[in-house]
Amino acid sequence: MSAPDRIKVAVIGAGGWGRQHARVFSERPDVDFCAVVGRTPEKTQARAAQFGVRAYTNIQEMLTVERPDLVSLSLPNQGHFDATLQVIKAGVPLLAEKPLTFELDEAGILLEEAAKRNLFFAINFNHRYAKAIQLAKQAIEAGRLGDLTFAAWRFGGEGRSTHPYANLIETQCHAFDQLEYLCGPIDSVMAQMTDKTGGGYRTLVLALHFANKAVGSLVGTYDSSYAYPDTHRLEIDGTQGRIVVEDTVRRYSYQAAGNETAEVWQAGYFNDRDREFHRTFDYHLDALLNAFLRGEPPPIHAQAGRRALELAYAAIESFNTGRRVDVHAT
Repeated sequence: MSAPDRIKVAVIGAGGWGRQHARVFSERPDVDFCAVVGRTPEKTQARAAQFGVRAYTNIQEMLTVERPDLVSLSLPNQGHFDATLQVIKAGVPLLAEKPLTFELDEAGILLEEAAKRNLFFAINFNHRYAKAIQLAKQAIEAGRLGDLTFAAWRFGGEGRSTHPYANLIETQCHAFDQLEYLCGPIDSVMAQMTDKTGGGYRTLVLALHFANKAVGSLVGTYDSSYAYPDTHRLEIDGTQGRIVVEDTVRRYSYQAAGNETAEVWQAGYFNDRDREFHRTFDYHLDALLNAFLRGEPPPIHAQAGRRALELAYAAIESFNTGRRVDVHAT
């Protein structure tokens, strides 16, 4: 540790979501936020000045000079591999943004190299830490739904990418992670996709089968708008009840089978923290840094990023072959 009771942290990435990385670390009294690394001097210096830290445009120089205890990476979606591998090879614990990579072999290399060094290697599937998702997890674990029968996920807005399966890999990774987090492992996938608007397969629908014999549907798109109400909706049904989550952080409801009255949570008037999507990162960081300080594995290991990518490639195979694809249920 760089100082008693303080974790020295550097952020790699000066973009829009990199600003959230800088924010969450800068607001913590248990963190010595020391540096931002970016690709362009002007943008990086501006971001560093915003948070009162040092600016670098070279990762190795930052690692050598600052010697951080933990590095947090938030880079363009298709640019994760090289920088992440560089931090791993330097032997520095790290938090990576989703998606872990766009290629399965690259994901495997990152995990293998981190395992060789016994590194703390986390991924930021922050959606898990939304209040509504936490309530859903508690209800399922308490058996309030009975035996799960189906799950339906829909999430869509705008997006641009040069990768033909960008929506599936960089956005619906949250869907794969959240559905398995709540409903258990997926063991087969069937897919339909369309490229009718150009720019790749921007809209897709998947049929899922879970190892516990429940089924699921996943609808994802970049041909919609995040301005629409109910742009995200998750429904999970069981033999004894149903859960609905609206817009990840907006509303949660549980209704017992046969009961016309539902239990509902939504953030109260002064509860801005649970109402704001970006604060899901704050909750994840609470758990992550507590684990780091105790010498425990991260609450969401980077292996979860590799798992989401594995499911995405199963969906691509299904679409290309017109067949159901079995997936090993981890």
